[in-house]
Amino acid sequence: MKRVIAIAMQKGGVGKTTTAVNLAASLAATKRRVLLIDLDPQGNTTMGSGVDKSQLERSTCEVLLGECQLADALLPIEHGAGFMLLPANQDLTAAEVRLLTLPIGRETKLRQALAPKRNEFDLVLIDCPPALNMLTVNALVAADSVLIPMQCEYYALEGLSALLSTVEQIRAAVNPALAIEGVLRTMFDPRNNLANEVSAQLIAHFGDKVFRTVIPRNIRLAEAPSFGKPALFHDKESRGALAYLALAGEMIRREEEASGVVRSVAAVAAAPAVATPAAPPVAEGPAEPSVASVSEASEAGQPADSEPTSEVRAVTQAVSAAAPLQAEDRSR
Repeated sequence: MKRVIAIAMQKGGVGKTTTAVNLAASLAATKRRVLLIDLDPQGNTTMGSGVDKSQLERSTCEVLLGECQLADALLPIEHGAGFMLLPANQDLTAAEVRLLTLPIGRETKLRQALAPKRNEFDLVLIDCPPALNMLTVNALVAADSVLIPMQCEYYALEGLSALLSTVEQIRAAVNPALAIEGVLRTMFDPRNNLANEVSAQLIAHFGDKVFRTVIPRNIRLAEAPSFGKPALFHDKESRGALAYLALAGEMIRREEEASGVVRSVAAVAAAPAVATPAAPPVAEGPAEPSVASVSEASEAGQPADSEPTSEVRAVTQAVSAAAPLQAEDRSR
């Protein structure tokens, strides 16, 4: 994949940090090399990954100010599959103030710092602060695309409008290749009429850019940060964990289709004919549910109790082998 994705939204509380941590863990569980960058002075991504933000020796602050190399500040996060983290804490606020005093190049600091290590990772995820400030601008300049977590409410629509305006300005000024990775509906409750109406508006406006995967409201997603781990390694069978696995699968499938790894029907038809006789047709069994089945179940307001895909099963089995859940029974 080798892409940089900024997870950004002007409005707070829409699930940016939850998406960053759980998507990084889900992609890492599929054997992708993932770097997660915490660009929010609150440091919630750092804490949610199991790192104490008050004990950092090097962080995003030092990297942005050029006081250390990116490689020296990275921390390995061992949650079964594992990913790399560039942590952050409140010192990042001071870094932003100092960036604003620079006469030139202040919006490209992150891109420059990331350049030497970029090709060592399949995917770089950047958790942005809930504001369109210099930190967010640095993320958008460094990114190939923007993933927009979106709670289906009115205020989130206003935040989306402001973010899209900023994306257009970044395209025009610094990063013309910046694209919209997709709009992710988070904390979705299908019993809420407003949520369904906003969801319909998003699909009408953005079309295929709206991920089919829907992240439901889920207590396991909310409580996992208190354990310092992604939901996948807190309760791998929870609806929230399965939804982020489905999102990772959908992103991988989109990337494969865009890059031509998945051969189209036309390409197969255009291939040279083989002289050997065709093999007899094989009777098809029941179709295996797609990766999106978890999201469709979530969107319908039903528990994801259908049989998960082979990829999801393989990942959850790997999680069980690498990081077995504690034996104590936790009520959902």
